[in-house]
Amino acid sequence: MEEHIRSILKTIGENPDREGLLRTPQRVSQALKFLTQGYSMDPEKVINEALFTEDYEEMIVQKDIDFYSLCEHHMLPFFGKAHVAYIPHHKIVGISKLARLVDVYSRRLQVQERLTNQIATIIMEKLDALGVAVVIEAEHLCMRMRGIQKQNSLVITSTLLGAFRTRLETRNEFMNLIRQKS
Repeated sequence: MEEHIRSILKTIGENPDREGLLRTPQRVSQALKFLTQGYSMDPEKVINEALFTEDYEEMIVQKDIDFYSLCEHHMLPFFGKAHVAYIPHHKIVGISKLARLVDVYSRRLQVQERLTNQIATIIMEKLDALGVAVVIEAEHLCMRMRGIQKQNSLVITSTLLGAFRTRLETRNEFMNLIRQKS
């Protein structure tokens, strides 16, 4: 990958042999490997390692989960907060695993819509939950730095499954909980 980065530097008119750029190909390569490590992580394993039987069927919410991802169209960062909730049906997952699932899927080339859906779908399928809700609020540098250059725009996506989709009261409870300031 480092040779490709050197080639890109040359193509844009830079000298990859100047002092400030000597280690740039190595640094960019390491950064890309870190930012895309989600491809080597198994979301099913994340859940299966912390799945517990519990007689609990009330809403569980983890909000304000920080995440960073790369837009698959421009490979520029987008970042923000994810809010994840589920209503268990005799199976709960360790609370850190919700945040870890956000990392697994965000550490890939992504679009926000798919990211939101992937998180919700894996929780619904693996926990056999009564419902799952995921809301993601993100800033996209591809919109701030290039193209339309809208500095203060925020993109919000949601995926609502099961009771969160079919029961207005459940959806409203979730939305109220994520709006509350900590």
